[in-house]
Amino acid sequence: MKNVVLLGATGSIGSSTLNVLRQNKEIFTLKAIALHQNLDIALEIVNEFSPEHVFISNKNINTDHPIFSSGSKIVTCLEELKLVIQNPAIEIVISAISGFAGLQSSYWAIEAGKTTLIANKESIVSAGDILIPLAAQTNAKIIPVDSEHNAIYQCLMGEKDTSAISTILITASGGPFRRLSMQELETVSLEDALQHPTWQMGSKITIDSATMMNKGLEVIEACWLFDIPACDIEVVIHPQSIIHSLVEYIDGSTLAQMGNPDMRTPIAYALSHPERIESGVSGLDLIKTKRLDFEAPDLDKFPCLGLAYKALLLGQSAPTILNAANEVAVDAFLVESITFNQIAELIEFCMSTMKPQLLDSIETVLEVDSKARQLALSWINSHNITS
Repeated sequence: MKNVVLLGATGSIGSSTLNVLRQNKEIFTLKAIALHQNLDIALEIVNEFSPEHVFISNKNINTDHPIFSSGSKIVTCLEELKLVIQNPAIEIVISAISGFAGLQSSYWAIEAGKTTLIANKESIVSAGDILIPLAAQTNAKIIPVDSEHNAIYQCLMGEKDTSAISTILITASGGPFRRLSMQELETVSLEDALQHPTWQMGSKITIDSATMMNKGLEVIEACWLFDIPACDIEVVIHPQSIIHSLVEYIDGSTLAQMGNPDMRTPIAYALSHPERIESGVSGLDLIKTKRLDFEAPDLDKFPCLGLAYKALLLGQSAPTILNAANEVAVDAFLVESITFNQIAELIEFCMSTMKPQLLDSIETVLEVDSKARQLALSWINSHNITS
């Protein structure tokens, strides 16, 4: 039995992970979960999986909720969460907390040398300078859960020499606005942006998909995870979301990982690596699939992707600034304080205003993130469409 900690248990990745764990209870034991405030779902998890610890990050929760008498120890202090994550009995930590908020717990898992399943790309984007060298020091195994990076990970299995890689191709669905003109993008609504054509995801990542910032973040993450320069990573629009990524080698061979668009597949692979287990996902029916389409992304319509490549070129803290500005911008768009196109405007403003600096510690990363968020909020206050 492998002991597992699930961070972000009540989110979409958390739900898919629980589905996989449910089918493989003879292999995995869920020892602890972490969540923000959805106590009703947390109680359902506790009743089914009986984790020893439940960490709740929201300090303003109802302590009369039945979860407080469920038998699991309720943890609200970050230092206690650190002890839970770094407990020697824990083998696998699944980092599925949305956004930059998941960085600290990812750091603790890697610091303790845990097998860390990263579904939180923002941690790698913002602090790759810190986390990747740390993993090398502690022998922590980082396995990506994002469908694209998990696909790359599978295509690279057995390859020790990255010099044999010619190009990594990260596929993108294109989001809900792939066919819209630049003029039409000026008037898209929040409701429109939340209608992803393929995946069922949380609101933040759904908006990132609509702006194509999600692909930009994935390009940055791929650079860190696979030690590949940005010039060798390309994004290709593939609306069916059947091929999740491809690796092209110098001999002309191209390997692709294919499957139905369901996050349980990469989660199951990450949990069981290097073995394979049941995920609950049906196999791909190529006859019914019929066709696979590909096209190049339009960087004029979707400037966020270009801004991510620019952040990689600038280096140092530029990706941290990019990520912080994007999170603030998406939050503002979700409450309709800014327009869809203003998301990229805000990010570009922050990147041009803040000078990149060396990231030499996790504290520096936190400081840069905080400054970028303050700058982004000041921009919103002066451009707020609801004011």
